[in-house]
Amino acid sequence: MTNNKLKIKRHEERPDLTGEHPFGDLGQLIFLIIFLIVWIADIFFIKLSESQYIDLPLWIQIPVGSIILILGFYLAKKSMKMVFGTKRDKPEIINNKIYDKVRHPMYLGALLFYLGITVLMLSLPLFITFIATFIFYNFIARHEEKLLLNQFGDDYANYMKRVSRWIPRL
Repeated sequence: MTNNKLKIKRHEERPDLTGEHPFGDLGQLIFLIIFLIVWIADIFFIKLSESQYIDLPLWIQIPVGSIILILGFYLAKKSMKMVFGTKRDKPEIINNKIYDKVRHPMYLGALLFYLGITVLMLSLPLFITFIATFIFYNFIARHEEKLLLNQFGDDYANYMKRVSRWIPRL
């Protein structure tokens, strides 16, 4: 598969970056806005987060949700620093530190943010929105993996075999 067949959004000022899905940034913004709208609508109008369907004690709910949020912010910050904080001479596979645990820690960080809020709220509408958001992130991650396979070939294929997309291997 050549670059001509794959849709790519490039950062012209950063030729060392491989590229991303052309709808990736806008799609992430749209899903964030949808998530926030659903969150506000559930708090004030739908009120399913107040339902008795899920009865999880606050002493579990708050620490678990908070840990998920903190982990999400950590992954997003570290991965953004690794990708955008260092300018390389040419594109290369980043496969150390957190990129040695999961292939998309930046996206995983964002997903953990959504999941952390969902756990803190115990909201069915937020959970459904989280699932839709995960499907979107998985779609753009798969697209970017195709770009990376196209550019780096067997080196990236071996990286994919060694490192999971979302859940770190033990």
